[in-house]
Amino acid sequence: MRLNDTAQQFLPKWIAWESTRRCNLQCIHCRCSSDADAPDGSFGTEEAFRLIDDICTVSKPVLVLSGGEPLLRDDIFDIAAYGTDQGLRMCMATNGTLVTDAICREMKSAGIRMVSLSLDGSRAAIHDDFRRCPGAFDATIRAAETLRRNGLPFLINSSFTKRNQADIAATFALAKKLGAVAWYLFMIVPTGRGEDILDELISAADYEDILAWHYRQERDEQDILMRPTCAPHYYRIAPQLAQADGQRLARRSLSFSTGGGKGCLAGQSICFIDAFGDLKPCSYFPRAVGNVKQTPFRKLWFESSLLQELRDFSAYRGKCGVCEYLRTCGGCRARADAVYGDYLAEEPFCSYQPRKAGVLKDNNDA
Repeated sequence: MRLNDTAQQFLPKWIAWESTRRCNLQCIHCRCSSDADAPDGSFGTEEAFRLIDDICTVSKPVLVLSGGEPLLRDDIFDIAAYGTDQGLRMCMATNGTLVTDAICREMKSAGIRMVSLSLDGSRAAIHDDFRRCPGAFDATIRAAETLRRNGLPFLINSSFTKRNQADIAATFALAKKLGAVAWYLFMIVPTGRGEDILDELISAADYEDILAWHYRQERDEQDILMRPTCAPHYYRIAPQLAQADGQRLARRSLSFSTGGGKGCLAGQSICFIDAFGDLKPCSYFPRAVGNVKQTPFRKLWFESSLLQELRDFSAYRGKCGVCEYLRTCGGCRARADAVYGDYLAEEPFCSYQPRKAGVLKDNNDA
């Protein structure tokens, strides 16, 4: 089937598949409340293969094998190898505790192109408190060293709340020291266990300061890719600060800092498929648009009314609806839904006042 221009504009480029909900950690912010007793899900090996085939009818995206902890699945490398054979860029998101030299050999054999590790503090006391597991910090450090020794590129994801935000700069420095090719700063979205730590979410004012710090690091950094995640208003802040730095630097920063992209990509170029087949606009979005076991991925991606709403910026409400940065920022749709129960509402942790703020579209308007 030939796609029209609008459909071509919104092809999935990055998909995370929750290969299992089981995990050997119990992190305070886990979006799916994983633990050792959580279910694997309902995908057998052959069903996972069919899911990959289904996705390939639409595009050949990056496919991240996530969890839970994907290394708890006995067939995870069979699935990875199948995806590689179908032309997908296969990646894996692991907490690192199970990474060994033997695991690295299997990753390379299956065609894993990138591994992501989580590091939420520069010291064991901070990271282990966040992960609720003594020894988790040492395991992550060992995993990074093992991956590097085996020639497997890895990136580091770091999530922050009030309990560890003072350690952001030190955590970034450690990620560089460990040899990560990229560092992604995550701003928590309150889903799963994250709902229990609403009072720990970083304030809107601190949000601005942290993202301004990120911009300065990224502007001057040459050795590691940096990208704030679940922080779409960075795509407002970066141009603002670049302009303040001077027009010539502004052109460089707009290209480098934003990568020519935009903030919230949920349901536009990314999506998430959970362990039971529910398709969601992103990993943190509370609502499903349908189930890939019941409806073809292609039909859900192109015909879901929820996804179509997310792609229609004229439907956005509150400050986001009138903001001049709407098309480059968009506000976090998952955070709006989690806080307001409305995925088209304004970003709840943005302090910016749009120039047209006097003509707001009300969050409750249909």
